[in-house]
Amino acid sequence: MRETAPFGSWKSPFTPELLTSGSVGLSSIEADAGENSTTLYWTESRPWEKGFTFIVCRTPDGTVSDLTDATYNVRSRVHEYGGAPYTVDNGDVWFSNAVDNRVYRIRHGGKPAALTKPSKAVFADFVVDRRHNRLICVKEDHANDSEPTNSIVSIDLSNGSVTDLVTGSDFYAFPRLSPDGGQLSWIEWDHPNMPWDGTRLLAAILDANGQANDPLTIAGGPDESIFQPSWTETGSLVYASDRSGFWNLYRVDSEERHFNAEADFGLPMWQLGMCTYAHLSDDRLICSFAQNGDWRLATLDTGSGNLQPLDVHWVTFNAIRATSDRVWFIGGRADAPEELVELDISSGEFTVIRPSATLSMPVESISTAQPISFKTSGNNTAHAYYYPPASAEFEGQAGEKPPLIVKSHGGPTGQATRALSLKIQYWTSRGFGVVDVNYGGSTGYGRDYRRRLDGNWGITDVDDCVNAAQYLAAQGAVDPDRMIITGGSAGGFTTLCALTFRDTFKAGCSSYGIGDLEALARDTHKFESRYLDRLIGEWPKNAAVYRDRSPIHHLDGLSCPVIFLQGSEDKVVPPNQAESMVEALDEKGLPVAYILFDQEGHGFRQAENVKRALEAELSFYAQIFGFDPADPIEPVQIRNLSQEGRHD
Repeated sequence: MRETAPFGSWKSPFTPELLTSGSVGLSSIEADAGENSTTLYWTESRPWEKGFTFIVCRTPDGTVSDLTDATYNVRSRVHEYGGAPYTVDNGDVWFSNAVDNRVYRIRHGGKPAALTKPSKAVFADFVVDRRHNRLICVKEDHANDSEPTNSIVSIDLSNGSVTDLVTGSDFYAFPRLSPDGGQLSWIEWDHPNMPWDGTRLLAAILDANGQANDPLTIAGGPDESIFQPSWTETGSLVYASDRSGFWNLYRVDSEERHFNAEADFGLPMWQLGMCTYAHLSDDRLICSFAQNGDWRLATLDTGSGNLQPLDVHWVTFNAIRATSDRVWFIGGRADAPEELVELDISSGEFTVIRPSATLSMPVESISTAQPISFKTSGNNTAHAYYYPPASAEFEGQAGEKPPLIVKSHGGPTGQATRALSLKIQYWTSRGFGVVDVNYGGSTGYGRDYRRRLDGNWGITDVDDCVNAAQYLAAQGAVDPDRMIITGGSAGGFTTLCALTFRDTFKAGCSSYGIGDLEALARDTHKFESRYLDRLIGEWPKNAAVYRDRSPIHHLDGLSCPVIFLQGSEDKVVPPNQAESMVEALDEKGLPVAYILFDQEGHGFRQAENVKRALEAELSFYAQIFGFDPADPIEPVQIRNLSQEGRHD
């Protein structure tokens, strides 16, 4: 029999320690294929190691070991969000070290040795050019006080000298060599576009000195997004384009073939090196795609156009790599944490190489996603995943409905999926309901759905989060008087707008969220410095709209408690954003809490900070709504809170 206890007060097996010391972040798979065997590489971010990222290697005999130690942080700072921080070739590894921004080389499992000199440049998205004894990669140079400059460069493997190959555009990604080494392809784009708005795919023949001459535009433009171009064995180009309304796959050789489907085979490129497919042979791919928000894995024959979905347990597929007979990906399941998976193509058998965490708890304590769709503004339909409270030991009191946490993802082009999230389970296992909203602007539903947010950021997303909460309340699933909204970064902006311009929610948590759009337009980094042109309007031409949408200027409408969590080193949303909001709420006499995490950037990576953020948020809700958490946690200090001020 389950014990009866107030929602929110249940003791949970999903402890902060499980989310930190018991869990790693898996990413960036690389396969170094030899004649008869393959050495596999991947990266692991470890919260207990200052949030640093390590390269891990599995040799053909199954031996797994770290190639880097805590001296190095294998992470790129290009576009601030990084991605593609290393590459491998014939036993050699090259990586970007975020500690000093230099590129290092590891020769056949030896010790890292610096290749480039100290500078204000950062590098990522590497490809090895053996013909010219060099790396080709994306460089972002911060040497000037003004906006950084981006380019595609070569790094000489003998002396580390850096030479420009492609310049002139604001941004670059996916430099890729043809199999014979004779051609280089890449994508580029310019302000004010983001890579999911409009990019260009180009290719150039390399001359005897390795210079890219007379590049030819293959596809793309200001309103067409190109994603993940790659070369086949015979020198054809494959890429994803959203010109049809979805990120579909295309192949270009003597003619162009379009593999048409109402599904997204691409992603918003927030990080370099993101991928959704890999080559099994010249005319066969392994690929993932999203249809109505749900991700599938399939093979695609580019000769016949036959798409064959695979029946698998996983619901998300990241960092896909392949050889002719093996596929690797980082897969998320609905009932288990992410794991590094190997697929034997010939037998169809799957092997888990590395789980990100191990769960040893009853299945009754795991809440699985329930997809919901609901009407929203403009007579549109929006989508979300609802996670009801779940516990093997506890149930709610008779007549009590659970509090609801509305989760607003970042991006805002991000996407909620059905993959198990330990952070969501942290809340559901304590007696909260959680709804993860795919508001208009989210990925996974095609370009039109993604562009619902154009000119409407702070309106469409807020409407969809409000309507998700009201839908669940109308269904009798949650307590309408204890509805909370949370979000980080762009999701933090949605959170603050919902709390300021609507009266649905009784509390909120903003993690490194945006309160002042004008400050964001002035202060943010290059990659996002013109992002708001499409979401809000051109700055400063539309300054009045920026002020109208900024919660900091409308605090008369905010009348519920808020907690702010912020990193001191955040270059995307600097601390002054949160601190301005906190000061204004404090002056107004509203309950407000603020925690500034030292040496954290845009998102929290260090174990003690991840733990403190979770526990502070739980303490905040407990004090606001008047319940006692099951575990002893350090109370968060809430300004202006009295016993009479609680929402009991």
